Amino acid sequence: MRKLIAAILVAGAAVMGGSAVAADFPLYPPVIEIPDVNYGVQGSFYLRGSGAWNTIWSKEVSGYDCTPGCGGTVQRFDWPLAQLGYGYSVGAGFGYETGTGLRFDATLDYVSNSGATVEKTAVVAIPGKYSVNLRSTLALANVYYDFAFSDYGYGAAGGAFGYVGAGAGVAVNHVSVDAPFAIPSGGNTSLAAAAMVGVGYDFGAVVADLGYRAVYINHINNGATGDTKVWADNAWLHEVRGTLRYRFN
Repeated sequence: MRKLIAAILVAGAAVMGGSAVAADFPLYPPVIEIPDVNYGVQGSFYLRGSGAWNTIWSKEVSGYDCTPGCGGTVQRFDWPLAQLGYGYSVGAGFGYETGTGLRFDATLDYVSNSGATVEKTAVVAIPGKYSVNLRSTLALANVYYDFAFSDYGYGAAGGAFGYVGAGAGVAVNHVSVDAPFAIPSGGNTSLAAAAMVGVGYDFGAVVADLGYRAVYINHINNGATGDTKVWADNAWLHEVRGTLRYRFN
């Protein structure tokens, strides 16, 4: 009899324990929410416009002349710049940014610079001041790397960033010279390159930046031959340039 009662008590305890454990399990499996993966800014195309103030420098300006009493025999002379030239540029471009900081664009700029001056002394046939005026169309393919200044990361609206860049292309030049006698105007096409550095602010669809650009132009001349040819090798344009970019995807 005692064995029977003990068996009944054990069975009852087992039933009650099983019910308690079963009550701990939900009727439906829990819903686990997995957050979206943040891939950062994706690639986007952009249009850009820019304006700049510039100055031009070259070690020297070269031309042909002769000393007084030379009997018409001309020779090459090299004159250092006595005064830098100053001007402006405006440009536009189309590009693509990868979202990783790298971006690429092609730009076309109109460059104007006036007043670069050499002074021919009395040792040449016609001394005086000669001012060179440059008009150039500059076509460059460029690559940049943008880096963030804040915790937002590159490309987040409201983020400040810095950038470095480089470009290569051609410059189509037109030169005129203000001189004591008539020198023909003309031009040439030359290899060109650029190096860039600056800071910017990302507003989202619109990005603004302000930077410095050094433009190297391999050779500039007035397209003439003989004793009216004027040229400069290894010229540098130094620009302070502002740019606006608009992302359209």
